[in-house]
Amino acid sequence: MEFWKYAFDMNWINAEILRKAVQTTSNPSGEITPEQYREITSINYV
Repeated sequence: MEFWKYAFDMNWINAEILRKAVQTTSNPSGEITPEQYREITSINYV
């Protein structure tokens, strides 16, 4: 998660791109959880 937070804070990625790294049933190989997505972006993952 640290890499994704750093990339987001440095504006290398935005919240839309970060959504692709979230673990879901359709993306089981995602690298962060929906809760971590919220911690990083302050946006609920829906």
